[in-house]
Amino acid sequence: MSTGIRDKVAIIGMGCSQFGERWDVGSDELMVEAFVEALGDAGITRDEIDAAWFGVSCDPINVGNSSVPLAVALRLPNIPVTRVENMCATGTEALRGAAYAVASGACDIALALGVEKLKDTGYGGLPVRTKGLFNDLWMPYGSAPGTFAQLAGAYAAAHDMPMADVKRAMAHVSWKSHENGVKSPKAHLRKAVSMETILNAPMIAEPLGLFDCCGVSDGAACAIVTTPEIARSMGKNSPVTIKSLQISVSNGQESSYNEWDGSYVVNTRKASGRAYAEAGIKDPRRELSLIEVHDCFSVTEMVTMEDLGISSPGKAPRDILDGFYDADGKIPCQIDGGLKCFGHPIGASGLRMAYEMYLQLQDRAGERQRADVRFGLTHNLGGTPINNVACVGIFGRLGD
Repeated sequence: MSTGIRDKVAIIGMGCSQFGERWDVGSDELMVEAFVEALGDAGITRDEIDAAWFGVSCDPINVGNSSVPLAVALRLPNIPVTRVENMCATGTEALRGAAYAVASGACDIALALGVEKLKDTGYGGLPVRTKGLFNDLWMPYGSAPGTFAQLAGAYAAAHDMPMADVKRAMAHVSWKSHENGVKSPKAHLRKAVSMETILNAPMIAEPLGLFDCCGVSDGAACAIVTTPEIARSMGKNSPVTIKSLQISVSNGQESSYNEWDGSYVVNTRKASGRAYAEAGIKDPRRELSLIEVHDCFSVTEMVTMEDLGISSPGKAPRDILDGFYDADGKIPCQIDGGLKCFGHPIGASGLRMAYEMYLQLQDRAGERQRADVRFGLTHNLGGTPINNVACVGIFGRLGD
């Protein structure tokens, strides 16, 4: 019987590039930026890495959808390199591959790196006439803002909640993230924004205004993992370990049956349930120290609070407005500013979230540091509320 990977994988080094409109560099330079930091943090040489996983989605660096760009950019020593892509969960998918290789004994030390240079593609998050039949099938309502706007409407209807109340909660989500982003030197957007500005911003897809949507950025993030035994032999006596990494993928249930009312994300609930079981988390509202969730839109963050079992059904807006998820609240969410302030370079986002948890668990987060961090959770959601992939990772220290 499988027992999962709890405490079988330690993170010994992580790195993160500056996120933003990086017109001055290419994807190669972004990868090197994150890799050099991770390698120095781990205290190893590149020749000690046994295998690597490369997460990238729509970056123009793709060479036949191969792993060659990573191996060449980092001058890896002719080791196995696997390219992965799983929509917005791509970065976490790369980490999962590296972690499972170490947990299985196939590798002693493995690398996971995710990168995306969206600015050079011209991608703005909105549909174009040439998007093609494939995208029409997967985004039948025309755009990412459009599909997540429907999530907001369905949530309000399911809980008999005035849309004005939903908008206020969404505005607080964005306000809180901008407040936190000011303290993140590597974030794309580092400016506080008032609630009034957020509520009166131009509408993108009712009820989502401009500040309800995350930005488009370039960035890379990297992790180096090994076994706890090897980590301790390197002098890392209380290493950060992976408690669980779980992914759930849509099977058509949401769009084929009438049991789903569109007000929540099925896969987030399934992935989080499995992640909690693997990590030994019984009461996430009491046991989690902080979380990073996939705030591609403010409504996504709001709904995710309930899908993760932290807020009760219909109660996330009240928890948000009460400051439960603020930086000084019970469980800070997006303490570094999240996708809202970093943007969403698809291949990098999941690893960037893990980077923040890694820093927090080592008391290295500077102005953002939260006291007494024990368990940190990351969450990615790729696709639409209808067809998607959701992943949940839980991180802690060895022995916790």
